[in-house]
Amino acid sequence: MADAPWLDPTDLLLFARVAECGSFTLAATQLGWPKSTLSRRLSALEERLGERLMRRTTRRLTITDFGAAVLEHAREVVAQTDATLALAEHRRAEPSGLLRVSMPADLAVGVLAPALAGFARAHPRVSLELDLSSRRVDLVAENYDLAVRGGVLADDATLGARRLATFEGGLYAAPSWAADHARGWTHPRQLLEPGVESDLPHGLLLGMPGRAAKPWALSRQDADGGQEVWSGLPARSTQANLPALLLEMAAAGLGVTATAELLARPLVEAGRLVRLLPGWQLPPESLWAVFPGRRLMPAKTRALLECLAEALAPCRPA
Repeated sequence: MADAPWLDPTDLLLFARVAECGSFTLAATQLGWPKSTLSRRLSALEERLGERLMRRTTRRLTITDFGAAVLEHAREVVAQTDATLALAEHRRAEPSGLLRVSMPADLAVGVLAPALAGFARAHPRVSLELDLSSRRVDLVAENYDLAVRGGVLADDATLGARRLATFEGGLYAAPSWAADHARGWTHPRQLLEPGVESDLPHGLLLGMPGRAAKPWALSRQDADGGQEVWSGLPARSTQANLPALLLEMAAAGLGVTATAELLARPLVEAGRLVRLLPGWQLPPESLWAVFPGRRLMPAKTRALLECLAEALAPCRPA
């Protein structure tokens, strides 16, 4: 079987320009090409396609029916070429303007503050506006450029998303609390048992006011390679909707909290928290950057997105 004819996309671009100008002379002038070269290229294109695209006389140029059909495809090539050039130009643009971002306060203060400061220093023409409230902003309606969100994302065709990190978590408490209450612990069910001082372990729970906290779901690999799962909550508890507060209360020796390793890490490195039952894990959770689903992302948004991705790179699976 003979090979299919090969088309140079440039010839379709040339054809579209000639059709748009209605003249070889005008098209050649706009392109900066010799008219003879332009004519030769389009004649070769017609030969490869096997039909005439244009009828040319000394006074006018007429597009044939076949040429009109080909012109639709040629215009798509022009549009894609223009979009590629615009993207390249867009990426070269220096980030500037107001950049409105929503992210959890715990993440911003406890993990991303150095990266955000570095971003602000590196891009002096960007005015960074951070919303660290717990509410879920409407990016499109409220004109936000980017939001950082955890968990499963809602299906929304108006938004784009990029996974920044995937992290696990576990149980954490102050070293003194662990020594007094969790010495010799081997299973999370011991959260429900009285300690050496005959008091029940105190749980520091994440939850919204007026709503019951979700049970802690922990799992580990057993000796046979299977998975053992435990779910429950301590009988005694304090509940709040700010993970940073729960971590500080745990570090103060009040009790045990279940949280992401990403958030607990600074306090662990400072010696204020220790991991309890390290073989037991909370379910992995993804952290996402969410942004309006525009065809071209503004340079300021792209720059911050890359900054966040670099800062959270250690939290992504290898």
